[in-house]
Amino acid sequence: MKAPKISVRALRTHQGPDIEVFAFFLPGDQVTQVADITRLRRGDGQLDGFQRKEIRAHVSEIADFLSQGPVLFPNAIILALSPQVRFKLSRGPASADEAVRSGELEIPVRPEGQRAAWIVDGQQRSLALARSKQRDQLVPVIAFVSGDLETQRSQFILVNKAKPLPSRLIDELLPSMSIALPKALKARQLPSALCAALSDHPDSPLQGMVKRESQGPRSSAVIIDTALTTAIAANLRPAGALGAYDPDSGLDAAFQALCLYWAAVRDAFPEAWGRSSSDSRLMHSAGIQAMGALMDPIWTRADASENPAAEVAAALARIAPRCRWTEGCWDDLGWAWDDIQATSKHIKGLSEHLLRLDRELSRPAR
Repeated sequence: MKAPKISVRALRTHQGPDIEVFAFFLPGDQVTQVADITRLRRGDGQLDGFQRKEIRAHVSEIADFLSQGPVLFPNAIILALSPQVRFKLSRGPASADEAVRSGELEIPVRPEGQRAAWIVDGQQRSLALARSKQRDQLVPVIAFVSGDLETQRSQFILVNKAKPLPSRLIDELLPSMSIALPKALKARQLPSALCAALSDHPDSPLQGMVKRESQGPRSSAVIIDTALTTAIAANLRPAGALGAYDPDSGLDAAFQALCLYWAAVRDAFPEAWGRSSSDSRLMHSAGIQAMGALMDPIWTRADASENPAAEVAAALARIAPRCRWTEGCWDDLGWAWDDIQATSKHIKGLSEHLLRLDRELSRPAR
């Protein structure tokens, strides 16, 4: 018995390093028959998939639109195809340059989770087409052949760059990208990689404490990844604590510096460490970014000392009695500990206050 398959008329060309690219049409309900939606998740400590979670309201809205009757729906769905698909060239003369050839594309039909295609762009539209009353609506499909997950992820990010794609999802995917990225994304890659290392590495004082997009709402982690990534990005600026590290080869050195600093923060504030942000503003976005800003002057001094760990610990010990992470009121700021929110006013104010304390308390006694 032959395995089931779907055959469609298609045009084929090549792009990049000899990657096959196809253009064809499929009835809407057949897209989810041949293609899986590989949602972002973690398994055995590894990041799998790349898609954002299904947006139910958006899917229902599209399905309702399609169910009205014949409609114009020209938006192409982008698929990554397994190398196991087959393309048979049509008989007859080819075009003059043979850049585009017509033929028949055969895509195996398999159970969910084992399919021969993956949706790179158009997840919500594909689900809506399958659920609408116009499931036979022909939709354009652009597909490229690649069994490489990194290629699929990179295309997913680049295709969605101009759309409202959650920044946390992009940041979690960026460390796995080795291709050339746009400048704006390239600047976020190293901070994202360091955030991932701090979240996952057993030597990190923050292991298991960072909330990632892939973990879902039931995660017990207490630090939002965007706050930590933002703090690290600031440390990586030329004048920052990690600005002297080579971004192409200094990942390990930067990671070790971050581990040393945040381990010292943990030891300086044991009563505030590891608690939810509602119980401890040290674990709050404002606290993480403010303590990240404090790393710049402290680590700059410590890195030039004979004993960096002792220097960092001493600097934090000096300011610890003046901090109000879980109770009390911040002197000079006039803010109760739980007044602090993730606003630019509070983040800037708290950061400047800690930096001022460090300057005053680190001056040599006369």
